Amino acid sequence: MNINNILIVSPMVKDLKRLIEKEQIDKKTRYLYEEELRREDLEWADALVAFNLKKDYDYSLVSWVHSLGAGVDRFLYKKVWNENVVLTRTVCSFGKRIAEYCLSYILKDLQFHNQFKEHKRSKSWNPITPKLLKEQKVLVYGTGEIGQMIAKILSFMGVEVFGVSLSGHHKEYFKEVKTFDSHHNFLADMNYIVNTLPLTEQTTNLFNDDIFKSLRNAGFINVGRGASLDEQALLDALNQNHLRFAVLDVFSQEPLPESHSFWDHPSIILTPHISAVTTPEEGVSCFLETLKNIEEDKPLLNQVDVKKGY
Repeated sequence: MNINNILIVSPMVKDLKRLIEKEQIDKKTRYLYEEELRREDLEWADALVAFNLKKDYDYSLVSWVHSLGAGVDRFLYKKVWNENVVLTRTVCSFGKRIAEYCLSYILKDLQFHNQFKEHKRSKSWNPITPKLLKEQKVLVYGTGEIGQMIAKILSFMGVEVFGVSLSGHHKEYFKEVKTFDSHHNFLADMNYIVNTLPLTEQTTNLFNDDIFKSLRNAGFINVGRGASLDEQALLDALNQNHLRFAVLDVFSQEPLPESHSFWDHPSIILTPHISAVTTPEEGVSCFLETLKNIEEDKPLLNQVDVKKGY
């Protein structure tokens, strides 16, 4: 594949330009904000580097699309992809960032942070013994790079980590891995549920009444995609004590509208899609490594299987 003209579209164009120009790559490069992007730019380009574009574009005009994020659903979900176009994604510290994000909220729960905050407010001396990680069971949906890092960090601390994937194949750090169809008997025993799955037609509204009604006062953390969650089913599960809290970092509509009921629910913690932010440095590093591998005809470990959607 010959890559001569590269089009970079991002809110971070200034930082990306500064970092890429330091490397002095022998390519013609255009740096644009999305509102500046025109069809002529795509016709000019051999490669497009972008993430989470708001509009739909004809990606068949380029030979290679590189996502500055780990997710690629904005390029593929419910769309037809020209299989002659190579699609790659950014692989960097996402796993560690998301694992630490999840660990922080699990520890917050086990150490009774909310309760002690309330006790301080009421000047109530009320000892509660914190729970231990080694007594917990966590079910992680998605056993890829991010899910494995979560399992690695939690299992190191004694947590029993179980997984759910399409294949059900065993992966390191998981005590056991089940398929979507065979995991329901796990649910009642789980203390925490973590979603890391990409958005595909199979994962849309996956977290619905069927899953939530099988839980017994568990905690739910969503760092996958917002559209994988049936929002009304989540609210029902919280109100019926199938869930005791939810931590949500991703939403079907972002930013979350001010009128949304999630803002006011006392058992829902919201964060603005920050569990795995791509820094400009990480984004450029992965892009340049992928470009090098393409030009040297080396295997692309970060290439997306466009049929699977991840």
